[in-house]
Amino acid sequence: MLGTIGQEDIGSYFSWRLNKTNLWPIRAKVTEYSEDDLFDVVEFLYDNASEPTGSFGCGPPCSRIHHDQFDQTSGRSIYRVKINDLICVYKDGYELSADGEVLTLPDLELRSLLQEPIPIYDQRNVNERIEIARRRFLNRHATLDDKHAAVRDLVDVLEFLKPKLKEVLTKKDESDLFNIANNFGIRHHNAKQRTDYDKDIWVPWLFTFYYSTILAALRRVKKE
Repeated sequence: MLGTIGQEDIGSYFSWRLNKTNLWPIRAKVTEYSEDDLFDVVEFLYDNASEPTGSFGCGPPCSRIHHDQFDQTSGRSIYRVKINDLICVYKDGYELSADGEVLTLPDLELRSLLQEPIPIYDQRNVNERIEIARRRFLNRHATLDDKHAAVRDLVDVLEFLKPKLKEVLTKKDESDLFNIANNFGIRHHNAKQRTDYDKDIWVPWLFTFYYSTILAALRRVKKE
């Protein structure tokens, strides 16, 4: 927390954590930031945000208030709300996640879907892998290949769930799910693959399709 570091050391700590120079002090340097610099600083400040909860006065003649207790959870929450009010309208929209990552803001349909709670099924093999796919897809540095890999992550989750899928899906529905993945360049790379489609359109659609399928399947499985 920055509140526990002497003012003269903050600049060094800032540069060390970000592995960048010439970004401190923020007020003087912010107009020179690249977009990447700005978001790095947003994430850095989230990591170090805390709300003061205890204080004491230094007494006359300074009459300054010093804080000696902090609530990191509350501070991060307040900071995140304020930052998201700003960056949600920047370009196509961004969001500071609860994990402190600046992520791209998906379109309204996918955004609504990603806000749905994922039933806990198998933390390591299902839930954690879904979260990895989500973060890979929304990462602000994500390329089309990264998003393609996120779709593949979701298909791997479905593969793990395959024995259970047989209990909640028809054989044809199950076959269609894996036919798309196996024959449209999602998992395999060979001459039989169909890759002549606009990936800028279809990769986001595929991510939404598989994510919603996993969500629906897990809900059905949990009811069984």
